[in-house]
Order: sequence, then C-alpha cells, then structure tokens
Amino acid sequence: MRVVLVSTYELGRQPFGLSSAAAWLRARGHEVTCADLAVGLVPAKAIREADSIAFHLPMHTATRMALPVLDRVRELNPAARLVAFGLYAPLNEQYLRQLGVHHLIGGEFETALVEAVEGRDAGPLIQLDRQPFTVPDRSFLPGLDRYAHLHIHGERRTVGYTEASRGCKHLCRHCPVVPVYNGVFRVVPAEIVLEDIRRQVRAGAQHITFGDPDFLNGPGHALRIVEALHRENPELTYDATIKVEHLLKHREFLPVLARTGCLFITTAVESTEDLVLQKLEKGHSRAGFLAARNLLREAGLHLNPTFVPFTPWTTREGYCDMLQVLLETGLASSVAPIQLALRLLIPAHSLVLELPEVQPLLDGFDPAGLLHRWHHPDPAIDELARRVFDLVATRQKAADPPHEIFRQIWQLVHGAAPPENFDLLPRAAVPYLDEPWYC
Repeated sequence: MRVVLVSTYELGRQPFGLSSAAAWLRARGHEVTCADLAVGLVPAKAIREADSIAFHLPMHTATRMALPVLDRVRELNPAARLVAFGLYAPLNEQYLRQLGVHHLIGGEFETALVEAVEGRDAGPLIQLDRQPFTVPDRSFLPGLDRYAHLHIHGERRTVGYTEASRGCKHLCRHCPVVPVYNGVFRVVPAEIVLEDIRRQVRAGAQHITFGDPDFLNGPGHALRIVEALHRENPELTYDATIKVEHLLKHREFLPVLARTGCLFITTAVESTEDLVLQKLEKGHSRAGFLAARNLLREAGLHLNPTFVPFTPWTTREGYCDMLQVLLETGLASSVAPIQLALRLLIPAHSLVLELPEVQPLLDGFDPAGLLHRWHHPDPAIDELARRVFDLVATRQKAADPPHEIFRQIWQLVHGAAPPENFDLLPRAAVPYLDEPWYC
C-alpha cells in the first residue's frame, strides 16, 4: 500500500515519529512517503495517490498545525484512510474524528499503526504493550542540516535526535505524557539507540539531543548508552532532559554525563513558587531547583531551565522572584525568552482539571484550540501575562538577543531597569539550540 506520513512540527528536529513509523511500514513492504511540513510543502501528488495518510501528533503545537492540513488532505484524497498517532491523538479523539480521522493511536504506536494502514483493527486507543523495536529509517527525510542547530562558542553544529525511552514514571499534573502513559515507562534497546545515532553521525550529526521525557527514568540504561556513545564517538556531544528531582537523586551520575560529552540539561522547573510546584506535583521545590543548579555547575554542565510562569496560582511577587533568581544565578542567558511568557496549557484530559479550585476559572473548552480556556483569579495577572507575551513576540520578531529581551521584561514588570550590576554570560558562552519552543 502507498502511505504518506506527515509531521507538522517537532521542535525543529528531524521527526523521530516519522522515521520510526517508516521503518516498520517499509519492513512490511509498503511504499512510504515522508512529509515534514516544518521544512517542506504538502506533497500533493503523493497525497492524491495514497491509500493511507498518517499524521504524527507528538505535541499541542503540532496538532494545531495539523488541523488545516487535514482539511487540505481530505480535499485532495477523500478516499484515503486517515490515521493520527502520538501523544495528542487520543487526547483529542472527538475533534479529530469530526475532521475525518479514522484511526487514533497513542503510546507505543508502531504495531497499531501498521495494523491501521493494512485495514485491520488497530486495537485500543492507547497502546502500552511492550513491542519489539527497530532502527528508525531516516533515508527519505530532509537532511539534518535543514533542522535546528547547536550554537556554542560561536560555532554552529549539526544536531541529530533520538529517544532512549518512552513514557515516564512520574505523574506531573500538567504533563501530556501522563494521560497517555499514566506512569508507564518503556526503554528502547541500547543497540537500537546506538545504531540510530551511528547513522545520524554518518549523515553529519555533531551533537545528539535525547528526547526522552526524562533521561534518568532508567539511569542504568541511560549511562550504558552514553558510555558506549562516548567510546565510539569521543568528539560527539549531546543534551538530555532530566527532572530536578532526578538531578538531586542521581547527583553522582552528573560527572559521568559531563565526561561523556553532555553539554547541557533541560529541566522543567516551571516555577520558583512552591505553591505552584505543589499544585503541579512537580516533585521538587524552589530550594531543590537552586540546589540542582549548583550541582550541575560543579559538574561542568549547563542548565537549560524551562518555565510555565503564568498559572492559576501565580502571583506578581512570584513572577518577580523568578526573574530575580534567573538574574542572581546567571541563568537568564540560558532561558529562551518565550519561556518567560507561557501560560499553563490545559488540554483535554489534563490532570489539572481534577483540582477543584481550577473549575471556577475555566471559560469553556475550545475545540479548535484544543484546550480549556481559563482566567486567573486576579485580572492583573492575566494582563501582565498578555503584556509579557506581546513584548516577547515583538522583540523576538525584531531579533533582539535574549539578554536584551530579559532586560525589557524586567523593565516592564518593575518599572525600572535591572540593577547596575546586571550582567549576563555572553550568549556565545551558553550552548543552545536555535529552536526556542517547548510545547
């Protein structure tokens, strides 16, 4: 059968979901076309000729961007079987079915995707059974140079991407992984991960991003992979995402990560207000975040914190404290400006909806937006959020450097410039990927 796999957005990365799905489908003899719309156009001819068209929906932004493409695809080929797979497919089942999607698959999607394409029963909406893994097939995707790059010390490096595990052991209330995996964690065999990396290195990768929800959910598994990776490619660098809780719990592993080529760790700090962290069940405190930052600095690792600064529990004092902490710790240069402007996303089935104090704040579910609209108990906080977001959007469009946008946010919030000793690390000294979105 002729299958078109579609990705709309995957954080500036070469889409792992398409490469894994392509490997499985080609192994069954299907003719597969991969369309990454983040770097290319809708392949109209392939769409018209396809028997099945499958959309990878790993995050909210990707799903929103897929909605108009679904309309276009139905116009081009009304007879095609439409499939949606990835975290946000089951979370938006009702709306996607209204748009004509026949099969929706969440969790461990590969086996069920093959069954759906072949016209068989794909099974439950969410698949969590263990399955065999195969090396992703990236041969029909755009080259790695078309995607986000690493910047460090004025150098621009080509970046690859892989996943050593799926799901997560933790149940953070706002996380989209939780409604699908519900604490289930699956590892990808080390040899599969390493072979995927080898192929990307041959294709030009100089740095690898590990996209696991948490790289230290299985610390032994993760360390085996990075030790082997470093032996084979001692010049290759990498980054990973790790919870503050795990950075503290597994602090003895941090020097190992640094020794094997890790440049920076992304961690979802979300807030410096302990009440907010408790409501989101993040598993760490303000003090824990600061302790983790010190541990990483001692190990020679950069910290790339991400935030959801505007929540139903945010206070103006708390927002000011977050800016102060970033200033005092030197982390302001490590935070993409958009991270200082984000509002809490409450998609369908979010565990945030279980909190009784949230219910009076809801303004209805927006099907097209794929989220519950909400307002803050204090209208002044909503106004602050709007002004910060508008500032960041305007200044990023004008290509202002992050430290200058931080300075302007400080000015907006405090009505005065930062202290005279306002001093940030030069952006070139902080390793970062040139794709600032994380949702």
